[in-house]
Amino acid sequence: MQAETLQLLEWPRLCEHLATFTATKLGAIAARRLTLPNTPAESETLLTQTKEAYLLETNLNGGLPFRGIQDVGKPLARAERQGLLQGKELLDVATTLAGARQLRRTLEAQEDVPTLQALIAQIRTYPELEQHIHHCIDDHGDVTDRANPKLAGIRNQLKSRRDRIHTKLQNIIQRQGGALQQTEITQRSDRFVLAVKAPQKSQIPGIVHDTSATGSTLYIEPSAVVELGNQLRQQQRQEAREVEAVLREVTAQVAEVKDDLELLLAIVTVLDLATARARYSLWLEANPPRFLEPNETITLRNLRHPLLVWQQKHEQGSDVVPINVQIRPEIRVVAITGPNTGGKTVTLKTLGLAALMAKGGLFVPAREPVELPWFDQVLADIGDEQSIEQSLSTFSGHIRRISRILSQITPQSMVLFDEVGAGTDPSEGSALAAALLKHLADHVRLAIATTHYGELKALKYQDDRFENASVEFDEATLSPTYRLLWGIPGRSNALAIAQRLGLDPDIIAVAKEQMAGGSQDVNEVIAGLEAQRKEQEQRAQEAEQLVQQAERFYNEVSERAENLREREQDLKRSQEQAVNEAIATAKAEIAGVIRDLQQKPKTGQNAQRATKALDVAAQKHRPAPPKPKNPGYQPKVGEKIRLPKLGQTAEVLTLEANQKVTVQFGLMKTTVLLTEIESLDGKKVEVPELESKSNKTKTGTKANSTKSASEAKPERAQPTVRSDRNTLDIRGYRVAQMESDLEAAIQRVYELGVLWILHGKGTGKLRDGVHEFLSAHPQVERFELAPKNEGGGGVTIAYLK
Repeated sequence: MQAETLQLLEWPRLCEHLATFTATKLGAIAARRLTLPNTPAESETLLTQTKEAYLLETNLNGGLPFRGIQDVGKPLARAERQGLLQGKELLDVATTLAGARQLRRTLEAQEDVPTLQALIAQIRTYPELEQHIHHCIDDHGDVTDRANPKLAGIRNQLKSRRDRIHTKLQNIIQRQGGALQQTEITQRSDRFVLAVKAPQKSQIPGIVHDTSATGSTLYIEPSAVVELGNQLRQQQRQEAREVEAVLREVTAQVAEVKDDLELLLAIVTVLDLATARARYSLWLEANPPRFLEPNETITLRNLRHPLLVWQQKHEQGSDVVPINVQIRPEIRVVAITGPNTGGKTVTLKTLGLAALMAKGGLFVPAREPVELPWFDQVLADIGDEQSIEQSLSTFSGHIRRISRILSQITPQSMVLFDEVGAGTDPSEGSALAAALLKHLADHVRLAIATTHYGELKALKYQDDRFENASVEFDEATLSPTYRLLWGIPGRSNALAIAQRLGLDPDIIAVAKEQMAGGSQDVNEVIAGLEAQRKEQEQRAQEAEQLVQQAERFYNEVSERAENLREREQDLKRSQEQAVNEAIATAKAEIAGVIRDLQQKPKTGQNAQRATKALDVAAQKHRPAPPKPKNPGYQPKVGEKIRLPKLGQTAEVLTLEANQKVTVQFGLMKTTVLLTEIESLDGKKVEVPELESKSNKTKTGTKANSTKSASEAKPERAQPTVRSDRNTLDIRGYRVAQMESDLEAAIQRVYELGVLWILHGKGTGKLRDGVHEFLSAHPQVERFELAPKNEGGGGVTIAYLK
């Protein structure tokens, strides 16, 4: 029954997706055959491994290395049975040992990964065996001359024999070239032969080893090299015996450590599988689950179906609508109602897969915190066309499967029923469904059932262990929204849909009359509750936006206030230091004057000189008069400014008389008053008061004002921390899609000077597109990847001019 449930929930398909994130063949096989733990402790261990691998994936450049590790399980088994391993197989053993050693070194150098370090510490990598294999086998899998001194001698003799044969054959080719079809030496049956024309075969006597398809060419081994060929064959057999001896000796060494090598393969596979789970979880933007105690609430917010996420990203599917799940600890049964195609079955599968993923050590694609019980079994009866394999669809087929489920349930089981009680008389089906759900409330940890029976909606008000949920349906568009609503039963909306689709109003009216009054009243109450819920949701959303905006403003104001305090303290310290230095210098100069006065005769002339020296010192150290205040902000031609009333950023084209300015934004040009513009950092234009002065005075004032405006440079706050205001999240975008959002973000945060761009790692195409766009943008001074603790290669920081 558990295996059937996995098929109905499409668990094998999820395992196939997981296998694409593995690095070794063994890891891919293990991922496709992923088995679920039998105890909560085993699931906790798997989750710990995934968390540590997730940490390595985010902090370690390139993640854990699995280079060189091969599937040598079958060669090891053959070696144990005294079979002979070939050179390529022995070379795979050597590279696997080297890869495992590198993997262990990498893990030993990391912090906060004790579980993975304890795993890798169990393996032995036998460096001496690896060296011996490389000594005997070259990179092509052939036995080397250095493997055996006797072998080296035989190969030298073989080379000498081949050279002699080639020499003799070349001589024959030169003398009898006219009798040959081609002047090249070839081989037939490991013998060196010449391609001789059939009519001239008597000119080159020898042994015929082969004939062409037309019979016009004979492949003859000339008599002059037959004996040399025989000797060559004997030496080749000697070489083969020596090669086999070397292979057998190395194979025996491998067989001696077969158990340790199998343990090494098993541990490397566990590490690869943990890394694959981490990479898959990172790709899904999933979070680690926490298994609940019996008295805690199930919490799964923004839960997404993992297979639909894959379909959206890899198969251009539609956007995935997340669901929110919060189930109180006393709830044992949830009845989900609503119209067809509303997403009830997908909700069942999403919840079932979430439980299986958490149990198997995978993160769950939901927002933190992810909290759910550990279920010893997940059992399902889902018989619709959305399943990969079509299950039994008749009433009897459903009952047979339900009977098998009931025989296997435990107090820690999760049961999923789709259209419970369907396929028979509605009155009998609803009664059977109600009895079945009450039975499950007494015997399982959680049961979730979809239904169209209105009678099941009332169970919540009869038993505190029951809860209602429904899938939302938009009557205006006659389409589902796929949102899951809690506490409110759903309506079929059959009459509303029929009326909007153009069914005769008279028929609709008769149908309403046929409906029981109580049922109609219930639907009206449900409709009222839905309207109230939507209103409350909208208000809650608006309140949340206000809170977030207030938090952003508070953080920005706090940061600016802190910067101002630091500036004031630095300025105060520098001023105090300058004053102290000036006082010390003045004191020294005054003391010098006094000493001169005391040492010289006390005459009026000397007194006047001392007085003059003191005046010079006083004048030197007197504080400088305050600088005249610069005129207020004045725009310049070519400068970017903001039009607050229009909410646009524009470029100054010309400065007009009468306190006006011509600007351009987009394709539009317009002339506005100076009072209607401001700088990008919020400075307003200060318009000088009208004074009755001469033209010369006005000209001088205008020149000074222009000069001051040109010299004044607007100060720009440089945020050192990331906030919602200076962050753009484009993860999941295509390169062509992100350009407009990125341009808008640069204009929006230009006054801040820094833009944080979250593009993720992935294949790197989106990051490269962002960098190419920033490189060509006139307002970008430079850009760089964020530090590792701020996202590393998944985040780019752009500094604006």
